[in-house]
Amino acid sequence: MLPAAKRNYIVLSSFTFCFFFAQAMTMSLLSIWLTRKLGLSGVETGTVFSANFIGAMCAQPLYGFISDRMGMSRAVPIGIAALVVLAAPFFNFLYAPLLKSNLFVGAVIGGAYLGVTFIAGSYAIESFVDRVGRREGFEYSRVRLWGSMGYASAAAFSGQLYNFDPSLNFYLASAAGLLLIPIMLLARQTAAPSAPAMAERVSAADCFAVLLLPKFWGFMVLILGVTDLYLVYDQQFPFYFSSLFPTPAQGSAMFGYLNSAQIFLEAGMMFLAPILVRRIGATRGLLLASAIMIMRIGGSGLAIGPITISACKMLHSLELPILVVSIFRYIAYHFEERLASTLYMVGVSFGHSLGVAVLSPIAGIGYDRIGFQHSYFVIAGVALLFWTMCWLALRPTPAESGRFRRETFPISPEIPGDVAPIVPVSR
Repeated sequence: MLPAAKRNYIVLSSFTFCFFFAQAMTMSLLSIWLTRKLGLSGVETGTVFSANFIGAMCAQPLYGFISDRMGMSRAVPIGIAALVVLAAPFFNFLYAPLLKSNLFVGAVIGGAYLGVTFIAGSYAIESFVDRVGRREGFEYSRVRLWGSMGYASAAAFSGQLYNFDPSLNFYLASAAGLLLIPIMLLARQTAAPSAPAMAERVSAADCFAVLLLPKFWGFMVLILGVTDLYLVYDQQFPFYFSSLFPTPAQGSAMFGYLNSAQIFLEAGMMFLAPILVRRIGATRGLLLASAIMIMRIGGSGLAIGPITISACKMLHSLELPILVVSIFRYIAYHFEERLASTLYMVGVSFGHSLGVAVLSPIAGIGYDRIGFQHSYFVIAGVALLFWTMCWLALRPTPAESGRFRRETFPISPEIPGDVAPIVPVSR
């Protein structure tokens, strides 16, 4: 019988693989599906994306609070898995007809489902993985790389499948969802005896108190000012990318192939990112990742054909792993561990949803009126301004130089761990 830590590592890796496979099947070509299949304009597509993130925004604080209260309970990931199963009937028989007949009603209902399931849900799963990993001694990114592999596996053929019949993508997402619940039930709950007591001590007042911390709002300068703009840029990027090819069908297929290659490289970087972040520190990791984001946005505005736009797309494989590892280690150093899920769901996930919900329609207007390239220059310029502010707003996090202190969490000898939060000199 496998040791509990190794078994949970395998279970969580399998779960993230299937979840992100389903997410890729439903979300990676969503802008192309909305514009080419349903005939929505840039503004209408931006409105739909805005609704999706408003739905996520409503769910994220609740996900964070429940996760911190329930500790190591599997209830949240199992609930998300049940929603993933509904992907095919939702897209094919409810979402598409509603968007064609009444955009507002369709956007609201779609925002509720997609926001809770694939946007807020992905953050909740990542937070759960981080919590279990720190308890049992395996790095979050070593599990998350399997999520990248799942996303890449779907992206490898989702473009071609879309050209044949988009509804097949949604059926495959539901099929992946059917695997999620039995996979999660295989996990062992091995929380330390003190974990339930810790979870019970988390109150609503504790969660709201986070909003009064100056260092929280310093962190939010990066989230609201740089990463939100990047997400807005990335939403309709597949449509712009495919437009640079001779035919829309060829563009959709090539985006699928390139997306797959980019995410496979991203998975490899998920393995290497912890080494880099420990050596330069989480704060410098955040600044480095956000600088790469701005390079990609501005570079997309300068791109003049398939080769240059593809090179910009590949930058995402470098930025994302550094960003997510830096975020978790920044939170671990500067904030209380018992509120980790709340901080991640409110600070990162809710912050993303709020910013994107507000900015998506504005970006859609820009795409329609001044074109993608000029809009990208504007987005990159504003993001650069906020990035400069981040140098003053973010708290310093010392480099760990490959060394770390194992403080509270037992490290399993079967799986070498490097996830215990470093001990701050002062709060």
